[in-house]
Amino acid sequence: MATAENTAGDIAAPPAGALRGRLQQAVDNIKALNQQQKIAAAAAMALAIALIAGAILWNQAPRQAVLFANFDERDGGEIIASLQQQNIPYSISGDGRAILVPSAVVHDTRLRLAAAGLPRGGLVGFELMDTQKLGVSQFNEQVTYQRALEGELARTIQSISSVIGARVHLAMPRQTSFLRDDQKPTASVMVQLRPGRALDSNQIAGIVHLVAASVPKMNESSVSIIDQSGELLTRNDPLRRSGLDPTQLRYIEEVEAGLNRRIANILTPMFGKDNFRAQVAADIDFNQVEQTAETYRPNPSPEQAVRSQQTTEQLTRDQGPQGVPGALTNQPPVPATAPITTPPVPPLTGAGGAPPLTSNRSAVLNYELDRTIQHVKQSLGQVKRLSVAVVLNHRVTQLPNGAPQTLPIDEEEITRITNLVREAIGYNATRGDTINVTSSPFTGPVAEPPPPLWKDPEMIEMGKEGGKYLLALAVILFAYLAIIRPLLRAVAPPPVESAESAEEEGEEGDDGISLELSPAARAESYETRLERVREMARGDPQNVAELIKQWMGVDEEGGRK
Repeated sequence: MATAENTAGDIAAPPAGALRGRLQQAVDNIKALNQQQKIAAAAAMALAIALIAGAILWNQAPRQAVLFANFDERDGGEIIASLQQQNIPYSISGDGRAILVPSAVVHDTRLRLAAAGLPRGGLVGFELMDTQKLGVSQFNEQVTYQRALEGELARTIQSISSVIGARVHLAMPRQTSFLRDDQKPTASVMVQLRPGRALDSNQIAGIVHLVAASVPKMNESSVSIIDQSGELLTRNDPLRRSGLDPTQLRYIEEVEAGLNRRIANILTPMFGKDNFRAQVAADIDFNQVEQTAETYRPNPSPEQAVRSQQTTEQLTRDQGPQGVPGALTNQPPVPATAPITTPPVPPLTGAGGAPPLTSNRSAVLNYELDRTIQHVKQSLGQVKRLSVAVVLNHRVTQLPNGAPQTLPIDEEEITRITNLVREAIGYNATRGDTINVTSSPFTGPVAEPPPPLWKDPEMIEMGKEGGKYLLALAVILFAYLAIIRPLLRAVAPPPVESAESAEEEGEEGDDGISLELSPAARAESYETRLERVREMARGDPQNVAELIKQWMGVDEEGGRK
């Protein structure tokens, strides 16, 4: 029995010994290789490791961010030199207009380069005046001042959000003492806009005013601005030249949009958002009219008022000429009078007290008239006429069998909707407003056919991402199957099955007889199997001894096979 127990213990021990044997055999095989084979194996193993590491690193490349873009070529060279000195990895975009660095260090690197004065932007300002030397001619001083002023203006224009770069050219004529030779300075500005951006009229006017106000004696009309495509931005708007104002068109759109919102707020709770359509056309009067009128009306008889009255009456008593014309002696002397003592002499009258010979009378009578002075200035943007069109979708009802049915809206409800819309837009029949409300079935949205898979952007992106992983996996499999696995097979021996696994799964002998345990026997524990062997040894010791001899390779005569 002791022998059987020792045998069972030997059966459980071989796995550790087999592993040590495999390792020892691998070491012996490596030692048996010559120098060239060892170098080739090391090179193949290094190549495999490099392929695997490269695939992993390429698939897991660090995310990069833009450090600087649209920089000057001179600034780009200085930035790259500074990055190389700081040992910061970088790359340049395909178009050469951006420098990329790892996103984890982009902000730190940008601050360091800013501390070093990079990028300079290719512009110089009034810092040129800091390096002035004694003995410089007046012409050089003027040129330096002009360059500094151009650089400062360009820097200021670049601070606008829509502008990437700017250049300013000033034409400053030489000052003269003669007025007839005096010339005004002019300026030309070239701006480089960001993709998809544009300068509106207010921004263009701001740049023009900025440049004109920075140079003495410069008029705003002397400033020209172009963009990177060569389009002149300071020309007069063709709409303004034709009498149209873009702001007026935007005002019309705002008025129409506001009226559309009013109609939508009324009809949405009644029909739903997608069951009606409304459009408003507004005729806006932008004519600026100033009118002054002065009107006079005659007063009726009962309300007449006398403004002024003037009456003139003239009486003349003349006896006519007497005596010889021209002879004063033929005229009778006038009786002498003494007004203090005697009463005045009465005037001469005709015989019998006749009336004066001539009389003249005139009268002027002025009446007050009504006067009305009216000064009218009409405001801009008055609504002259509104035209409203509303289309209502048919109502959808269900039949008793559950099928949908569309019914048009009756005239009574259309009249009610018309009245609501009339009140919502401020309908005015005097100015000729019109409203038209009708009912019509709406067609459903037309579904566009989906693009094919090879044109779908999402599928293309997924294919690119999956291709990266597949390529990395292919490189790893190639390195394992073509390099690592053959080396392992050549150096390390194949694994040896343990006695316990051979006992459980069966083993094929030299005679080609395979032994396989039944499922019930496999389910038994090791102690149960050992007890069964002992029972067999007790019951038939001769057969057990013969079996042990066959295992040990001993024949019947005691020799080894």
